[in-house]
Amino acid sequence: MSEQSHPEIREAVRKLCAGFPGEYWRALDRERTYPAAFVKTLTEAGFLSVLIPEEYGGSGLGLSAATAVLEEIHRSGCNGGACHAQMYTMGTVLKHGSQAQKEAWLPKIASGEIRLQAFGVTEPTAGTDTTRISTFARREGDKYVVNGQKIWISRAEHSDLMVLLVRTTAREDAARPADGMSVLLVDMRTAVGNGLTIRPIRTMLNHATTELFFDNLEVPVENLVGEEGKGFRYILDGMNAERILIASECIGDGRFFIDRSSAYAKERSVFGRAIGENQGVQFPIARNYVQLSAAALAVDHAAALYDAGKPCGTEANMAKMLASEASWAAADTCIQTHGGFGFAEEYDIERKFRETRLYQVAPISTNLILSHVGTHVLGMPKSF
Repeated sequence: MSEQSHPEIREAVRKLCAGFPGEYWRALDRERTYPAAFVKTLTEAGFLSVLIPEEYGGSGLGLSAATAVLEEIHRSGCNGGACHAQMYTMGTVLKHGSQAQKEAWLPKIASGEIRLQAFGVTEPTAGTDTTRISTFARREGDKYVVNGQKIWISRAEHSDLMVLLVRTTAREDAARPADGMSVLLVDMRTAVGNGLTIRPIRTMLNHATTELFFDNLEVPVENLVGEEGKGFRYILDGMNAERILIASECIGDGRFFIDRSSAYAKERSVFGRAIGENQGVQFPIARNYVQLSAAALAVDHAAALYDAGKPCGTEANMAKMLASEASWAAADTCIQTHGGFGFAEEYDIERKFRETRLYQVAPISTNLILSHVGTHVLGMPKSF
């Protein structure tokens, strides 16, 4: 993402993030608690509703504006993972929901009265092979009855609504593997304890991720988004936005690491000279900057295609891969540049180091992106 784009948004986000310094995030990280105050402040400032049209209380801006918000959050040492889904999950309702659903939910999401941050897709036995999900919604009169299990569902404990992908036709009975899946809006406020159980999963970073168990959960038919059986296509739209937005977070992380590395290399003196005078220290940081700059252009390109309504699946995937690898390389250099201090909690580098590593695994792994390019772009045979 170009550092010159959306300067007013960037400056406002930087000022907001200044109120949430490293010690705020370190305290949350130690206890694995949710950054409620940070999310509330972002919401009240309107940054989580930039993609919601003005008629529903949002800013009506494009994805490029949203990428600027998330990039600056991460460059400031904060973390947007606690709330970034508020931006892209609502797109399922906006693009494919009924007028009644849009009017009922989008204004409340924009104001922060309702949190829509949970995206229920992944399952223990399906992973990234989404067509093999087995969580099933059986139609019974004016409701669906849902049974099954989801895993790695972030922010479920902190959301009022969840976009849930289910099967309404078994895979073997569908015309194509991608058919027979539907999207339901689940009201978490009434679902928990009434057919939905949430189990937190403790991980190496503070990401509020969970496992979900559905046992005869009843969801009103009016909460079906779009047409029954067409849900896979609706979810793909959201996944492209998700990958581009997460790529922008990686660009922000990369800039954080490069800022810290170059500043420390200028200040730190060993053997009577700044360590940045040594090519062995200077050149890796410079290489990180080159790699990150190229990745940022890929993110810009993917966001521009998305905002123009053009196909962008390949570009979104490639941008996410390039940005996640560039941020991880910059993180590794930053640790190496700081030596022992890079491992000290108070420097915030080890926390960000753990956080940025996630994005080569989620929301889709690097290997799956390479498989996509190999088969769908280069026409080679399927590798799985």
